[in-house]
Amino acid sequence: MKEIEVTCKLGKELSADEIQTAAVKALGVSPKMKQQLKYRIVRRSIDARNDILYRYRIEVAKPDEVLQEYTLEEYQNVASAEPVIIIGAGPAGMFAGLRLLMRGFKPVILERGKDVHARKFDMAKLSTEGVVNPDSNYCFGEGGAGTFSDGKLYTRSSKRGDIREVLHQLVRFGADPSILIDAHPHIGSDKLPIVVENIRKCIIEHGGEYHFDSRVTDIERRPDGAYNVEVDAISSAAEKTVYTARKVILATGHSARDIYEMFDRKGWELQAKGFALGVRVEHPQSLINKIQYHGKYQPYMPTAEYSFVTQVLDRGVFSFCMCPGGILVPAATAEGELVLNGMSNSQRNSKWANSGVVVQIEPEDFPEYAQYGPLALLRFQQDIEKKMFEYTGSLKAPAQRMMDFCRRIPSANLPKSSYHPGVENAPLHELLPEHVSLRLKYAFPEIGNKKMHGYYTNDALLLGVESRTSSPVRIPRDPETLEHPQLPGLYPCGEGAGYAGGIVSSALDGINCAAKI
Repeated sequence: MKEIEVTCKLGKELSADEIQTAAVKALGVSPKMKQQLKYRIVRRSIDARNDILYRYRIEVAKPDEVLQEYTLEEYQNVASAEPVIIIGAGPAGMFAGLRLLMRGFKPVILERGKDVHARKFDMAKLSTEGVVNPDSNYCFGEGGAGTFSDGKLYTRSSKRGDIREVLHQLVRFGADPSILIDAHPHIGSDKLPIVVENIRKCIIEHGGEYHFDSRVTDIERRPDGAYNVEVDAISSAAEKTVYTARKVILATGHSARDIYEMFDRKGWELQAKGFALGVRVEHPQSLINKIQYHGKYQPYMPTAEYSFVTQVLDRGVFSFCMCPGGILVPAATAEGELVLNGMSNSQRNSKWANSGVVVQIEPEDFPEYAQYGPLALLRFQQDIEKKMFEYTGSLKAPAQRMMDFCRRIPSANLPKSSYHPGVENAPLHELLPEHVSLRLKYAFPEIGNKKMHGYYTNDALLLGVESRTSSPVRIPRDPETLEHPQLPGLYPCGEGAGYAGGIVSSALDGINCAAKI
């Protein structure tokens, strides 16, 4: 068996005959054997350096050799099995549930938000009326924050685990099989809800449980070592419900501030953790296409995306959650706060490209918040979000043209934006902390001059604020058992615990915690 590379032009399908012809040469066999050769496409990426090509990596083998195909374990019926409570129905919680099904445990998933369809109505009210439901929004609800983003699946690192389990599960539940080979796979916010719903149906059909509108208000470790998890039924007048299990996976996501506060109140160990904060940057998608394809973009080509990282004044500045052909949405989880996020559908066909561009922040950067202990950067994050809201008095986003921001002058006017609640002309260079503003001021011209010619332009709009990049708090756990050091049987998991940063890494962390159980 060998791995070969084959290219073809964008807009053209690579045929089996072309692959087998290349395999004949690589394997050194007779052309007469061509039709008998086996192959498996491993990866596909776009190469835009010269001619615009698809570059394929393909495993090829002789007829008597075996190409190892990946297979998923079967799910068991767990209706009468030992329960494991999973707090949160985002990627970490869902994939922990699926792994538990494979191993004969009963997942009992508690989600403060609504199911994926009911959730859409709350997000519509958020965008059109400015009404924030603190339990059902772009961050909370079935599928977590990733469901209504872009469904980017960029993690390819194997150090967290075998990503094939995540990708093959997603395909099993309705994602396009192309995610198995694409270098930068995505599913799209129009397709992800169906995938998420299918995962839920599978878990329930095999004996697991889902409980929506179920906000966890307390966790208590009993004398016998089991846990009581107290839940407030949000949409009903019912008394609080208590669920009991020996094992609990805490997969609440990076915006469940009440969980951090509960841990802090109980004296359970938490740690302040660095995160990143900045702006959403919106360009015309046509400009990004022109830059990334070096002026050779054609309508049949995939919508162009970008990513970058640089160092400015000893801190990282990087793009985050880039949404080609996407739109901007309000991602607040409480009244009086303003947070932006990006999303795009599977076609990525809006007129705009947007991305977070953020600056790394460490606890020592803001010593005035040290009084809050492990919640220091959480309070800092909240204060910035409140400051942005107070400037406009609504979910309108403070906004400024890119070059004006860097020159620290007001914008005379603003370009159109995809952000539905609207934008308000604002001195973002003053509203952002100097730690962030100064580094962005240097970063944007550098990116435009050295990495993406044309990126630094006054046609680009900066909007505040992008602040939910990752959790500003870590819930510690033993590196071997993955249990909290003070709470045997409780597994801090995913983005909310500080151990992941996206759909795939969160899913892998959920799988790892379930595997430990």
